[in-house]
Amino acid sequence: MDESSTVCQPFSMTQRREAMNVLVVDVGGTHVKILATGKDAPRKFVSGPNLTPARMVSGVKQLAGEWQFDCVTVGYPGPVIRGRIASEPHNLGAGWIGFDFEAEFGCPVRLINDAAMQALGSYEGGRMLFLGLGTGLGSALVLEGIVQPTELAHLPYRKGTFEDYIGLRGLKRLGRKKWRACVIDAVSRLIAALEPEYVVLGGGNVKELKELPQGCRAGTNAAAFRGGFRLWEQPNIATTPASAPPAGPPVAGQS
Repeated sequence: MDESSTVCQPFSMTQRREAMNVLVVDVGGTHVKILATGKDAPRKFVSGPNLTPARMVSGVKQLAGEWQFDCVTVGYPGPVIRGRIASEPHNLGAGWIGFDFEAEFGCPVRLINDAAMQALGSYEGGRMLFLGLGTGLGSALVLEGIVQPTELAHLPYRKGTFEDYIGLRGLKRLGRKKWRACVIDAVSRLIAALEPEYVVLGGGNVKELKELPQGCRAGTNAAAFRGGFRLWEQPNIATTPASAPPAGPPVAGQS
């Protein structure tokens, strides 16, 4: 991910709109997971470094099968500014910038940073820090209902970055014991710097922790999907098509 997401426009959870049938697509470095309104079990397929946006959409359509939906949320593993992808992903194929998701899905699409989507689904009030321990390191702050994506992953840490040590590469390089120690140390540093009231640790590698760092709770597998559904409960904050260039002043709303 890229540090440019720090200038994304925040959006508020305090406003609501009429419910719609939503398909939520959580794009990760190892899997793409989907869930539609009213369905109990998510479906998934393998992603990886050769996954282009066209292949992603094709895979989602095939996997969704009989599911009916009016609109789509895409949780993207990188910065999203004014509803548009701002940089290519580190762990997927190329071609994401400028891709016309609405044309390919045939319905309205809202793009959001994947960590912000998980944060939105995990939030229970106050000042929350979300950290996603997955292929990389996702992060977002929620401040009194306002979600702000952050790019903590690439801040300097030891001889590299936070992501180098507590992302999947760090887990494989260091082994579980040293990786767990790095997670505890990194989280304590981020808590000291950002002063959240509580921290939610999400992502697939949370299960590798024997115990959670102080002040943290584990996120649930459903949080990302809940965030994707909640995004469509907002007012009309994503009027700019996902592939179109921005026009006029930024809309206070979607990250």
